[in-house]
Amino acid sequence: MLAWTPTLPPFETSAWLAPAALVWIVSLFVLAGHLKTKRGVRTGFTRKFLHFGIFGAACGLSIALDVRAVNLLGGIGAVVIAFAIWRGEGHPFYEAIARESDTPRRTMFVVVPFAATVAGGIASSWLFGPLAAVGYLVAGCGDAIAEPVGLRWGRHRYRTPSFGTSEPTERSIEGSASVFVVSLIAAFVLFTQAALGVDTTSQAATIALAVAGAATIIEAVSPHGLDNLTVQLAAAGTAFALA
Repeated sequence: MLAWTPTLPPFETSAWLAPAALVWIVSLFVLAGHLKTKRGVRTGFTRKFLHFGIFGAACGLSIALDVRAVNLLGGIGAVVIAFAIWRGEGHPFYEAIARESDTPRRTMFVVVPFAATVAGGIASSWLFGPLAAVGYLVAGCGDAIAEPVGLRWGRHRYRTPSFGTSEPTERSIEGSASVFVVSLIAAFVLFTQAALGVDTTSQAATIALAVAGAATIIEAVSPHGLDNLTVQLAAAGTAFALA
């Protein structure tokens, strides 16, 4: 995979990838919006459903194609998110991603995490090359699982800073434990299935364990709104150091 470059795929690739990415992202938003507005699913779940789907696609594209395909996906995602913000409260797309608990800063905590995601993707690709895929998948799966688990089973709470406000944010030990488990599985599967410079299963397991540990610690202490940046860098950086 190329190091990060501010370019898009060649026309022959973009011609099919752009509509496919648009359909994928809009489909995710439609389903998430339906679950939120029609089924009463909490935003903490619908938001992370989108997290899984978009980060997972970024990981797959970075391995199957290169970082230019991830740029295209991110650009299309930015357009869809901008549309959701433009439509605002009451629209299914907006309600699927804007937490009520972030009131009166609901929009800010849509924009800031997206900007953090973009910054993390660019930085990890530029610094760590192909191993940026580890950051995509760990952030998309491991980091994403913490909020739903915390909402459903979180009993032991702790507080972390929140970007843009003096009010702390609550997280849970149960959510943090889920970050470790899911990050470990995601990184191990990725290292055993993709050509990322790992020769043996035991080496893949060792690196995955370190990646999961780093991601868990960083997610636990990162300010609310910035963990999409910090977790990507922690996971990809750990993988780069050990692979």
